[in-house]
Amino acid sequence: MAVTDAAIDKIKQMILSGELAPGDRLPKEADLAVRLGLSRNSLREAVRALSLINVLDVRQGDGTYVTSLEPGLLLDTMSFVLDLHRDDTVLQFFEVRRILEPAATAMATKLMSDADIDQLRVILESLPAEPTVEELVANDLEFHHRIAQGSGNTVLCSFIESLAGPTTRARIWRGLTQEGAMEKTREQHTAIYEAIAARQSDVARSWATVHVAGVESWLRRALELD
Repeated sequence: MAVTDAAIDKIKQMILSGELAPGDRLPKEADLAVRLGLSRNSLREAVRALSLINVLDVRQGDGTYVTSLEPGLLLDTMSFVLDLHRDDTVLQFFEVRRILEPAATAMATKLMSDADIDQLRVILESLPAEPTVEELVANDLEFHHRIAQGSGNTVLCSFIESLAGPTTRARIWRGLTQEGAMEKTREQHTAIYEAIAARQSDVARSWATVHVAGVESWLRRALELD
């Protein structure tokens, strides 16, 4: 593993130095192994590891390429790790959401185009009058996804998207067990949308905080009762 780690580090340094740029094809395996002073087996293990975290793209019959290295692509692997969380850590995910989502909402208030804001309204209006819990959660995820995108910060958006999976089960649980959860979600989404549409970033930030904190607070009480 120490040899493989060294191989990974050498390829990483080639990318960091600019010798390999996003989209570039790596030299042939034999040539690269000699150049880096590695065995071909060590090089293969390093390439395999870097492909798993979306740094390299191995194309059968074509070669190995550096990916786009876009934040969303690289943070996809974090989503996989977060999906393995235990239920007793879910509150920590909500705490992080409570920090990140209000900031993203305030940024989106300033940066979203009028067309993007209109699309938020369309998402809200697409929710049936009496939605199922699944429809409510899907609508909730899409609503927050559009706002995160609207922040204009791809790294922030990717972090928020990564947190969506670990908190989805709690949102479904709340929808099934808390009286008035559907109405409260609809009302708070509407308040967030109206603040964004009015370009009131502080108000939008406040409503986003209330919205995430409300689910977090309910979950904290529910876990204590259990």
